[in-house]
Amino acid sequence: MNGVLVTALIGFFALSVPVAVSIGLASVVGIWITGRPAMLVVPQKIFTSLDSFPLLAVPFFILAGQLMTHGGVSRRLVDFAKSLVGGMQGGLASTCVVTCMIFAAISGSSVATTFAIGAILIPAMRAHGYPVPMAGTIQAASAELGVIIPPSVPMIVYAVSTDTSVGQLFLAGIVPGLLIAAGLVAMVQIWCRVKGLGKRDGDDRLGVLTATARAFWALLLPVIILGGIYGGIFTPTEAAAVSAVYALVVGLFIYREIGWRDLPAIFRAATLSTGAIMLIIGAAGLFSFLVSLSGLPAVVGGWAQGRFDSAVSFLMFVNLLLLVVGMFVETSAAILVLAPILTPIAVGFGVDPVHFGVVIVVNLALGMITPPLGVNLFAAAQVAGIPVQRMFRSLLVPVCTVLALLLLITYVPALSLGLRDGF
Repeated sequence: MNGVLVTALIGFFALSVPVAVSIGLASVVGIWITGRPAMLVVPQKIFTSLDSFPLLAVPFFILAGQLMTHGGVSRRLVDFAKSLVGGMQGGLASTCVVTCMIFAAISGSSVATTFAIGAILIPAMRAHGYPVPMAGTIQAASAELGVIIPPSVPMIVYAVSTDTSVGQLFLAGIVPGLLIAAGLVAMVQIWCRVKGLGKRDGDDRLGVLTATARAFWALLLPVIILGGIYGGIFTPTEAAAVSAVYALVVGLFIYREIGWRDLPAIFRAATLSTGAIMLIIGAAGLFSFLVSLSGLPAVVGGWAQGRFDSAVSFLMFVNLLLLVVGMFVETSAAILVLAPILTPIAVGFGVDPVHFGVVIVVNLALGMITPPLGVNLFAAAQVAGIPVQRMFRSLLVPVCTVLALLLLITYVPALSLGLRDGF
């Protein structure tokens, strides 16, 4: 069955069949050709894959992100970030990174971050003389923080697929997310100085106290989410529901930039995003069941143990594998298919599953800015109004920066596990 499943999956991907449909059809083809198990397992496994309490966090976090995107939060966060870092050369580019870092702790989505923040900062950078491809590239690279800094939808997906604690993963993502944000700020500072850009980026920025007061309610949300989880007040799933209600109240009654008439469109957008992710999760659950039934994890595990003599070489192999996979496969689908296979092998080499989850998520986040899939690239190109191909030359700088930080996160587990072990 292994050969049938893999061949069918690659074939459907090559035909540009949507990811969720490709995974589901590959599973059905595998059952049909091999004759086992019974076809009745298709609806059963799809249902059981979705019948998970932690997965309830996904629609709530997506809804909270949509409400914050339309509720005036992004503009206030931009003003706040600009008040902190906007006064130096390249301040607008640095503001883009810092704003995306904060917004990531609200939306949990890189694409939502790209549209919400890029709609403000890409035109601003263009007005200050930044080349449009460079501005779009900085935005796309910064937005990948949306899947690293908690709350993160891919981290929830990894937790569900490997039976790992969502709370521990969220805690483990904080330091790597901050590290990548700091690395990107350093990158854009050097980049702007080399090119002589952003010398007047500090014009018209607000004072720190004024900007903080205006963004107070937006900045309070990550504190409520993470403080509530690690303070033992509520679970990550309950935190997601709280964040959605909070975002609704802030948008309707405090910032008043959402009206009752806007809610149907917001709920519709959140529903469509949730439906797409859940369809992938359901199909991948069926695929993972068939992969386990076929004995592929044991085969791959035996091959890996015979091929690699240490965690160092195995983690390097995983990074190279995921870099390639991330270029072609959507993040959640890649996690659902590969994590159940790779995680037990990593544990066998002595790698903590929480640390391994962070490595997987950071690696696949890089795939969001690398062609041909590069969802952040396409979103940023759409906001900037340019063909995505014009951004390719600018990609080398942020990709090399994140790659270097990925290796640091991979081989220094304390960066991911330090906060968890300290609690």
